[in-house]
Formats: sequence, structure tokens, C-alpha cells
Amino acid sequence: MSNLPKIAWIGLGIMGSPMSENLVKAGYAVTGYTLEQDKLDRLAAAGGTAAGSIAEAVRDADVVITMVPASPHVEAIAYGPDGILENARSGALLIDMSSITPQTSVDLAAAAKDKGIRVLDAPVSGGEAGAVEAVLSIMVGGDRADFDEAEPIFEALGKTIALCGPHGSGQTVKAANQLIVAVNIQACAEAVVFLEKSGVDLRAALDVLNGGLAGSTVLTRKKDNFLARDFKPGFRIDLHHKDMGIVTDAARNVGAALPVGAVVAQLVASLRAQGDGGLDHSALLRAVERLSGAQV
Repeated sequence: MSNLPKIAWIGLGIMGSPMSENLVKAGYAVTGYTLEQDKLDRLAAAGGTAAGSIAEAVRDADVVITMVPASPHVEAIAYGPDGILENARSGALLIDMSSITPQTSVDLAAAAKDKGIRVLDAPVSGGEAGAVEAVLSIMVGGDRADFDEAEPIFEALGKTIALCGPHGSGQTVKAANQLIVAVNIQACAEAVVFLEKSGVDLRAALDVLNGGLAGSTVLTRKKDNFLARDFKPGFRIDLHHKDMGIVTDAARNVGAALPVGAVVAQLVASLRAQGDGGLDHSALLRAVERLSGAQV
């Protein structure tokens, strides 16, 4: 029998499926629940166990990990008679790896404490590729003792792991991450259109730019998307729109000005309004192309 903690995983989407599978590979017993049967079948095929409900998944778990799209989804799976807090055992550790508002994380931690359940907010950065390769950056909010307990689990999922402060701090850092990523993608998209209209070899240009000060993880990960106009979602515009709302609201609350971020937030919103919300966030290139006169 393994001495590793038993894990319940709620939410097996683009990120949750490969992340849960990496825990199975690391030797953890993982019981998962999600709404899509094919995702449950995928986890079972990888060596995990499919559950028929949240209650069934979390009942015997030492650690419950959630990875769902937004604050309302976290609240839906956490609260109520069928939710995590009513069905997980006292003493369990709940790790929410979704990207949600800092206040939602703070409220969840307070509610869970009343049930004897400890909470960490631990959103991630790195996209689908980072999830598959287990090289995610994981930014964590909560108590040091709980972080130390969870660190071996994080090490099976990511490469850069940091406790950033009390409850909600992980979400605050994730909001800043999404601000930087959006602005970076927008700058790359503008550069791509400028380079193409100037008639240079785009592949060669992006390669040399990525080798200098203009280089970034964003350019490394999204270069082929730009070149091939392949916007299959790794991280959807819809979700980045949600995240830009989080960072804009959080910045307003603390009195931080985000002049460039506010412009990019509007560009993300406009792309979504034009029907591109289901595309990868590298599809910000389409918005720049439209503004530059292209029919896309």
C-alpha cells in the first residue's frame, strides 16, 4: 500500500486531465469527477478511478484538488449539500488550482475552516503544454504548514512553485501573470502583422527576436500558432477575458493603475464579441489583422 495521500480531483478539462494523470504517474491514487464521461474514461485509462459524484470522489480523500473555469464554478462544487465542504472529511486539504478572484479564495478558506478543512489557493501558469509536461508555475496562497504538506504534490505538476502569502495571494499573483501574458501576446501579435506587411521572413524574424531581449516564454509557446494561424485552444479567449476582468477589478480595489492592461482587456473583449471566444488567446493576432485591414 502506498503511503502517499489519496487524492480527489474535481474538474478534468484541458488542464485538469493531464495534471491528474501526472499525479497518477507519480504514484498517487487519484479519484476524479467531472461532468464529461469521456474525461472520466480518460482518467480511468490512465490508471485513476472515476467517481459518479463529487461526494463519492472526496469522501475518503486526504487531498482534494479542484481545477474549474471560474469563481462561480468553484462555488458550485464547494458549497451545498452535494459539495466538497459537506462531504470531505475533517482534516482534509483542499487545493483550488482554478483561476478565480482573490476574494473567492479568501471566502472559501473561511468557510472551509468551519468544517475543519484546510485550503490553499494554487493557480497555475504554463497552459496545456505546461500541464502535459509537468513544468507549470504554481503560485500559492495559504498557511506555510499546508504548503509544505502539499509541496510534493506540486512538484509532480510543476517546476516553479512559490508560497506567495496568505489566502488569496496565489490568485493575486495569477491575476498579474494573466496581465503580463495578455500584454505580451498583444505585442507579439502586433509585431507579427508589422513584420508580414514589411515583407520579411516571418519565421526567421521570430526566431532571432526570441533569442534576444524580446524573447519570452509567450513567444516560444505561441510562435507556431502565429506562423500557422493555428488557434486551437490551449487557453481560450473566453477564459482570458474572465482573467482580465479579475485583474482589472483587483487593481481598482488596491488603487493600481493599469493603462496598457486596460487597453488589452478591451481588445480581448472585442475579440470575444466577434465570436472568437473559443479560440486560443494567441488569436489576439486576428484582432490586429482586422484593425490592419485584413479579412479574417
